[in-house]
Amino acid sequence: MPLYSYQVINADGSEGETFEVVHGMNDPPLTVHPETGQPVKRVFTPPHIAGWGNSRQAKDLTSDSNLEKHGFTKYVRGGKGYYEKHTGKGPNTINVND
Repeated sequence: MPLYSYQVINADGSEGETFEVVHGMNDPPLTVHPETGQPVKRVFTPPHIAGWGNSRQAKDLTSDSNLEKHGFTKYVRGGKGYYEKHTGKGPNTINVND
């Protein structure tokens, strides 16, 4: 069942706390807070579409040039017991056994 976001409408008309409720798509939207009875309105939020664009964005964010631009150093396993630097500042290799 989907998760819906609602916001309390205070007595003076200002926006109050936000809360989430799970209920069916065919159920009518809430008009009052289930615990306090205060009036509420549904808040629309963009849906999360799992997988869409995530792998492309992950590749861009973890690219050597982007990591170096943000001050990170990237090491890649070079063999058993050591890692080689691919980008950034720091030693050229890291020996895990030291």
